[in-house]
Amino acid sequence: MAKQNVAEQFVDILVRAGVRRLYGVVGDSLNPIVDAVRRHSSIDWVHVRHEETAAFAAGAEAQITGKLAACAGSCGPGNLHLINGLYDAHRSMAPVLALASHIPSSEIGLGYFQETHPDRLFLECSHYSELISSPRQMPRLLQTAIQHAVGQSGVSVVCLPGDIAAEPAPERAAQSALVTSRPTVRPGDAEIDALVDMIDKAGKVTLFCGSGTAGAHAEVMEFAGKLKAPVGHALRGKEFIQYDNPYDVGMSGLLGYGAAYEATHECDLLLLLGTDFPYNAFLPDDVQIAQIDVRPEVLGRRSRLDLAVWGDVRETLRCLTPRVKEKTNRRFLDRMLKKHADALEGVVKAYTRKVDRHIPIHPEYVAAVLDEVAEDDAVFTVDTGMCNVWAARYISPNGRRRIIGSFSHGSMANALPMAIGAQFTDRRRQVVSMSGDGGFAMLMGDFLTLVQHDLPVKVVLFDNSSLGMVELEMMVSGLPAYGTANANPDFAAVARACGAYGVRVEKPKQLAGALKDAFRHKGPALVDIVTDPNALSIPPKISAEMVTGFALSASKIVLDGGVGRMVQMARSNLRNVPRP
Repeated sequence: MAKQNVAEQFVDILVRAGVRRLYGVVGDSLNPIVDAVRRHSSIDWVHVRHEETAAFAAGAEAQITGKLAACAGSCGPGNLHLINGLYDAHRSMAPVLALASHIPSSEIGLGYFQETHPDRLFLECSHYSELISSPRQMPRLLQTAIQHAVGQSGVSVVCLPGDIAAEPAPERAAQSALVTSRPTVRPGDAEIDALVDMIDKAGKVTLFCGSGTAGAHAEVMEFAGKLKAPVGHALRGKEFIQYDNPYDVGMSGLLGYGAAYEATHECDLLLLLGTDFPYNAFLPDDVQIAQIDVRPEVLGRRSRLDLAVWGDVRETLRCLTPRVKEKTNRRFLDRMLKKHADALEGVVKAYTRKVDRHIPIHPEYVAAVLDEVAEDDAVFTVDTGMCNVWAARYISPNGRRRIIGSFSHGSMANALPMAIGAQFTDRRRQVVSMSGDGGFAMLMGDFLTLVQHDLPVKVVLFDNSSLGMVELEMMVSGLPAYGTANANPDFAAVARACGAYGVRVEKPKQLAGALKDAFRHKGPALVDIVTDPNALSIPPKISAEMVTGFALSASKIVLDGGVGRMVQMARSNLRNVPRP
C-alpha cells in the first residue's frame, strides 16, 4: 500500500470523527486536501461560491444533526471569508471544524503573497485555533481540535500550510478514540436541595426557556404542571418549547409577543432554563432568579442570580420534579394565560383586515400561509431582520420542524447558506429558506450552488425592496430612512436564468397556489413575493431609546402584526382556566 501523505491522513481522521462532507472553495494551498477528499469514498467535497456560505452551511448541518461538520478555506483571503459563518456557528454552539489552509511554511512571517495569521485571527470565534507546523504534529493536533469542537459545542480551527499537507505522513495516525457526543451533567446535591427550597417557598413561579431545553420538552411540561407555572421562551427556545404547551405565555425580547414579559416580572421566582438571553433589560431586577445551564460560563452574566445551578436542563428537572411540592393555586397561571390570549388577539386584527386584497402583500400574510402549506417536518432557515419577526410570530413548531437562523450572531445573508447545509443532511426533507431581499442579494451567488448540486431548497423571498429592520431602527431614532432602498430585479427571472424554478407573486390570491407549486417542484425553487415595505407601525408611546437599546416591555408590541395560529393555541389553553 502506498504511503499516505498528511492530507490523506487528515481526511481519514475527519471521516472517523463522522464528517461526511467538506464545504469550501478550492485553491492552491487546499489542493492536497481536496484531492484526498476526491479519492476517499466516505466524504464529499461540496463546492460553494463563497467561503462564508461554506461556514454557514457547516454550522447549519451541525445544528440539524448535532454532529461535527466541517468547512475549509484556502490561504489568506480564502479562509478570511469563513469568519462570519464561523462566528455564527460558535455562538450557536454548533460543533464545526474549520480548515484554514496556509501559505508555504517556510514563508510564514515574511510578508508572503496572501499572508495572514489565521491561527490568531480565529481565536475569538473558536474554542481552539492552532497551526500545524510539522507532519508529525498533525494527527494529535487535529484530534485535539475535534475534541474541543464536539466537547465544548463550538468551533475549532486548524491551520495547515499547503506544503505540509502534501508531505508524506511519517506514520499512520493512531487509531485513538474520538469524542462524538457530550455527556449529561447533573447538578450537585447541595444545589438541588437549595433549588427545591426556593421553589417550595415561592408562591408564583415562572419558567423562561432557551435552546438549552432541546430534548427536555416533556420534563419542562411536567415541571410546569406541578408548579402551575407560566412558560415563556426566548427566540432560540421557540422550536423546543412552544408546541403542545398548555402553559405557554409567548416570547420575550424585542420581537416578543403575548404575556412573557409580565409573567417574568410579576412572579416571586423566575427560573431561567437553558437560556443565555442577551437582553438583560427585559429581565426583572426585583424578583428571585435561579438559572440552570450546562455552560457554567453563562450563569449570572445577564442578571443578578440568587442561585446558579450547573447542569443539563433535562437531568436537573428529572431530579427536581419528584422533590418539589405540588402547588394547588393556579390563579397566577390563569391570569397570565388570559393576558397572553388577549394580547395576541389585540395585535392580530392589524393583519386580518382585507389581507386577500391588500397590494403589496402583507408580509405577515405570507408567513401565515407559508406556515399552513409547509410540511410538518420542514426545516426553516431564517434571514436576520424582518424575516426573524415573521418566523417568530407565524411559524408553528410541533416537535418535528426545525427553525434555525443567526439568532445569536445576527448576521445578514444566513438563510440561503444555512438551507444548503440543512438540505445536504436529507435531500428528501423539505427545507425552506425564509430570505429577505437584502440578505438574499448579499450571497445570491450561492443560489447557483443549489442548481449545481440539485438541492431541492425552496427560497421564499420576502421582497420589500428595502432593508426593513434598518429602516425601523432609523425611524424610531427620529432619522429619515437613508441608504436602505434596494433596486431589485425580478428575482424569479434570475432564478429561471440560473436553471431553477422561479415564480413572482404580486397579488395575495396567487400566494397559496404559488407556494404549493414551488414545493411540489422536485428541484430548487424560488418564490419572489412582493411585500409591503410599510408593514410596520410603531405605537407612539414607545421611545427611540427604548427600541434602540432593546429595553422595552414585550407587552408593548413594537412591530404591529399578527401572530398566526398562536392566537388559536392561546385560546385553546384558556379552556383549562376555571370559570367563576
